[in-house]
Amino acid sequence: MSRKVILPGGSGFLGQALAKDLVSRDYKVTVLTRGEGRTEGDIRYVRWDGRNLDDWVTELEGAEAIVNFTGRSVNCLYTRKNREEIMNSRLDSVRALHHALRQCQQPPKVFIQAGSLAIFGDTREECDEEAPHGEGFSVEVCQRWEEAFFAENHPQTRQVLLRIGFVLGRDGGALEPLSKLARYGLGGKIGSGEQYISWIHLEDLNAMIRYALDHPLEGIYNATGPAPVTNESFMAALRKAMGKGWAPPAPAPLVRLGAVLVMRADPGLALTGRNCIPKRFQEAGFHFRHTDLTLRELV
Repeated sequence: MSRKVILPGGSGFLGQALAKDLVSRDYKVTVLTRGEGRTEGDIRYVRWDGRNLDDWVTELEGAEAIVNFTGRSVNCLYTRKNREEIMNSRLDSVRALHHALRQCQQPPKVFIQAGSLAIFGDTREECDEEAPHGEGFSVEVCQRWEEAFFAENHPQTRQVLLRIGFVLGRDGGALEPLSKLARYGLGGKIGSGEQYISWIHLEDLNAMIRYALDHPLEGIYNATGPAPVTNESFMAALRKAMGKGWAPPAPAPLVRLGAVLVMRADPGLALTGRNCIPKRFQEAGFHFRHTDLTLRELV
C-alpha cells in the first residue's frame, strides 16, 4: 500500500525533486500549491493560499508525512515589502498547518519543516545544531520560523526541522547562478573568498528527508553535508567541472553593486557564509553518498 506525503510549497526546485524521488519509491505525493489544482503524472496538485484553512485540509487525513517547503524566495532585494512577504509566508504556512493538524482524526506521523542554516549568520566558526545564532534580518526570520514551528506539539506527530544548506542539483537551485557566472568567465572567488559554503548534494537531502520519515527523529537537524568549503575552493571546483581556467575575483564592492543593479538581490547572499556540520544526522547513523565536492555531473 502506497504511503501519502503532503508537500506544501512543493512546486519549487527542492519540492519537485523530492516529489519525483518519492513517487519513484511508490509514495503517493500531493503538492499544496498557489497554482491551479491538477494532476501531472503521478503527482497531484491541490490549491491552497498558504494561510487559510480550506478543502486542502482533508489531504492531511491519514497521510504519512507533511514536508513543508513554503516560503517566499530570499533571492531578492530586502525592501520593506519583500521582508514582510519573506517573514509572513513562512509564519503563516506553519500556523495554518498546525491548525489543520489539530482537526485531523488520523494526523500525519511526522511533520518535517524546511528551515535554513542562515540562522547562524555570517561565521567561519564550525556550527553544529547547538552553535550560537547570528544577527540580522535573515537570522530573525529563521528564529521566528523555528519558534512558530515548535510553538505547538501534536501527540501523534513527530516534528523535525531541517536547517537546509546550499543544495547542489542539476537544472536549477543554488548552483545555477554560479554556473552562469563561470560560463561567461566570471567564476573567480566572490569577495574575500573566505566565506564558507555548507553544501549538500540533492540526492543526500532527499535521502535525509526519507530518513526522517522512517526513523524516530525529532527536533532540529542541520541538513548539510559533512565537508563545507570556502567560496574560493568552491568556485575553483566549479571552474574545473566546467572546463574553465583562471577567472578574475569579484571584489566585494563590485558584488554589492552588481547584486543590487543587475541581480536585484541582497549582496549578503553572495558575500556571507557559514561553516556548518550535520552533527545530529551523523550521530543518528545517516550515511552520505556525496562527501567530495565533485560538480562535473551537475553542470
